[in-house]
Amino acid sequence: MPSRPTPSSRPKVLVLTAGFGEGHNAAARAVVAACDEIQGPGTATLADLFALTSPRLNEISRQAYLTVINGMPRFWSRAYAWMDRSTLLPRTFSWLGRDLRKLAQLVREDGPGVICSTYPVYAFLVEKLRRESLVDVPHFNVVTDSISINSLWWRAGCSGWFVPNEDTASVMRAAGVDASRLCVSGFPVDPVFNNRSPGDSPPDIAAAGRARVLVIVNSGSRAAASIARKLLVEDTWEVTCAVGRDDGLRRELQAVADLRRNPATILGWTREMPRLMMTHHVVVSKAGGATTQEAIAAGCPMIVTQVVPGQEEGNYELMRRHSAGLLATTPGEVAGALRRCFANEGAVLRAWRSGVAGLAHPGAARTIATRLLAVAGESQPMPATEAALQP
Repeated sequence: MPSRPTPSSRPKVLVLTAGFGEGHNAAARAVVAACDEIQGPGTATLADLFALTSPRLNEISRQAYLTVINGMPRFWSRAYAWMDRSTLLPRTFSWLGRDLRKLAQLVREDGPGVICSTYPVYAFLVEKLRRESLVDVPHFNVVTDSISINSLWWRAGCSGWFVPNEDTASVMRAAGVDASRLCVSGFPVDPVFNNRSPGDSPPDIAAAGRARVLVIVNSGSRAAASIARKLLVEDTWEVTCAVGRDDGLRRELQAVADLRRNPATILGWTREMPRLMMTHHVVVSKAGGATTQEAIAAGCPMIVTQVVPGQEEGNYELMRRHSAGLLATTPGEVAGALRRCFANEGAVLRAWRSGVAGLAHPGAARTIATRLLAVAGESQPMPATEAALQP
């Protein structure tokens, strides 16, 4: 039996993320967890360069991004389309001098054998440092969007791309991306999805007598609170509402829940989202990247209540193409969709669950981590020199 690598000899992985959408962070955390699970704690380093170099500016930019995508969807749609075709935007990334120097410093100090990023801008930074001989290790992108993916994901060169599904791989191949560099790995999710126990499944509707509905109230989602109220008043299903850090809404919904005949649970911020998705029949939420992919990994169909133009359009389109859910944007539409879903002992639900099962890759994080570690073990890192890091 081969001996376990010593900490000094183990291949190291540098994982880069950004806080502009939870999908990037969720994917990065899952890859890091999988690397550490395979080879021991400390195998992978997680870094958000924008938060490290300019924390206040990063937070302002992040909040502005959330305000735009949730409150100005038409403007964001035009901006997303411009980013997709702009030749000017990639050139501006070279102005991120502080972030470039921080990345070179991390490479020098951490000595990774491979770099993995879950945010497209990093590929341009790595490419620039490679031209300047400051980075000489393979770099892979983990694509966190589906179908309606921005060309920024592939316009900078990299060693390869891990993509969440075949639908996305087809889009990239059609755009001219080298098919041999595409790996349909699935979206990296928390390892708990791949290690589920027999109890991590919803009960049979016919046997249990009622369905379980998970409602996620996302920050900035326009109709989510009204939808949650409607489903609680209906008193037809067992409902769990996750409202995040909105304590006022949590108290309001709890008052409604206390009057129901069927059980209802009102949660604030929780770490139990994977288990909740695995134990409910349907999730009601906007089509965010992390939420959509975690629902797929859990085998839980979605009723999508909001689609942000651009990246979220592809998330919903994926569910629609594979008959894994539908779009319903008003409280009445959502309630009607649930009634149809659970009618006839869940006939529609069974079709939806079959559709979502065909998309699921709950072990994607381990697949990606295994490949990254294999590549890291073969590469010979060339750390940046002190002199080259000077502004």
